[in-house]
Amino acid sequence: MERIPILRMGDLLLVTIQVDMHDRLAMTLQDDLTERIVRDRAKGVLIDISALDLVDSFIGRMISNTAAMARVLDAQTVVVGMQPAVAITLVELGLTLHGVKTALNVEKGMALLGKTEF
Repeated sequence: MERIPILRMGDLLLVTIQVDMHDRLAMTLQDDLTERIVRDRAKGVLIDISALDLVDSFIGRMISNTAAMARVLDAQTVVVGMQPAVAITLVELGLTLHGVKTALNVEKGMALLGKTEF
């Protein structure tokens, strides 16, 4: 089964989505990520979506739900690298990504999480 790698960086987890997301992969990522937050006692999650050209309503909701689950597990989520077309699509679909902070790149995302070095 296809999986998206989750890298640990101190007390952060970094997820770089470099493949086209489909519903099953999104659900697997959500499960894997919540398990890793607990196992690694992560305080923050960076989700890099810079390689995604398209985000449908399901993937948008999955990102929002994953951030909500992370919050319940005491971890903040920052989505980085959003392409303009993805932002436009999310707004047109009416998805606001409640509780999800965004940043232009990983460096700025880590600054949002209060991390400047590892």
